[in-house]
Amino acid sequence: MARPRPASYWEYIRVEDLLHLQNGVAESERELGNDEVRFIVIHQIDELWFKLVLRELVAARDLFARPLVPEDALAGAVASLHRVTVCFELASQHFRLMETMRTQDYLTFRDKLNPASGFQSAQMREIEVLLGLADDERIPFGNESSYLDALKSHDGSPSPALARVLARRQDLPTLKQAVAAWLHRTPIQGSTPDTPGDEAVVADYARQYLAGHEVLYQRALEHAVRVQALAPADRERLEARYRGQLEGARRHLAAEDVAPEQRAFCRRLRVAILFVDSNRTLPLLSWPGQIIDGLIECEQAMLAFRQRHARMVERVIGRRIGTGGSDGVAYLDQTALKYRVFTEIWAARTLLLPPDLCPPVAKATFYGLTATTGGSPAATTGG
Repeated sequence: MARPRPASYWEYIRVEDLLHLQNGVAESERELGNDEVRFIVIHQIDELWFKLVLRELVAARDLFARPLVPEDALAGAVASLHRVTVCFELASQHFRLMETMRTQDYLTFRDKLNPASGFQSAQMREIEVLLGLADDERIPFGNESSYLDALKSHDGSPSPALARVLARRQDLPTLKQAVAAWLHRTPIQGSTPDTPGDEAVVADYARQYLAGHEVLYQRALEHAVRVQALAPADRERLEARYRGQLEGARRHLAAEDVAPEQRAFCRRLRVAILFVDSNRTLPLLSWPGQIIDGLIECEQAMLAFRQRHARMVERVIGRRIGTGGSDGVAYLDQTALKYRVFTEIWAARTLLLPPDLCPPVAKATFYGLTATTGGSPAATTGG
């Protein structure tokens, strides 16, 4: 077998190729000012971060899509999610460099972008699709009937960006779907979805959890009345508020907010998240608990990236119409506020109880390091 020829740093990294890509639509970079070159470089770096994000998300998704997820593989998934977080945090820092550009500096070349837009970043759209952002959850960008229209060429013909996103849409399951299926298989009180009587076990755990909320409700209400109620109307207001929160917990655990055909799955998923998060000190629930943290952490970093982007745009150009025809900052602010994917995990944060009110764990030894299922070490969340 022939040995590969020695490579230099500039050949391996392809430095010369890389440094010849900053001319935008001009023939040569020499035709551009420093502000425009900086603008191009920062966005190219962002696209490289997005490339790394996609690779890490695919690795995590492929793991959770397995019918059996080994416990010893979860550490790798936690690492992947953490890398996604770091990528978005580093990308957010680039906005500091963008903000060194004055409004008038940007206006000298902004018209060159029209009708281009950062919305046309195919990799960002891929990240959203891979995570599991549904079409009906998207905020209209402009007048297009679908966000895919904005990815077409100016004459309406297919583009490489459109092809990339369409291919990603076919790359199923999404991370959200894979994680939901994995969490749904969580052994709850030692019971799995294929265990006889599992539905009753899940319902009983939900009942105990809600009983803990009733105690918490009384505690919180009594304390609030003691320190806040200055008049009878104050007590009534506080009682109504806390009753509403208790009722919200009941509706959530009963999955009354989802379609009837999805309720059984959703009820078990929601109880599973609470079971893992409430008992993560048990050995076999420790890594699953870190997965839950990692999902929230990386989505939070992505939301912070969107918000940081909006503030940078507002600082540099104010609230002008975007080059692609969007509402500019207003559109960016909406995405930062509404683009949530792992909503079930976020919602569980409102329902978590203090340890003394959590239901006791039945068959605690099931979740020890020596627990087995079917003769193999498989008592993992998602099994």
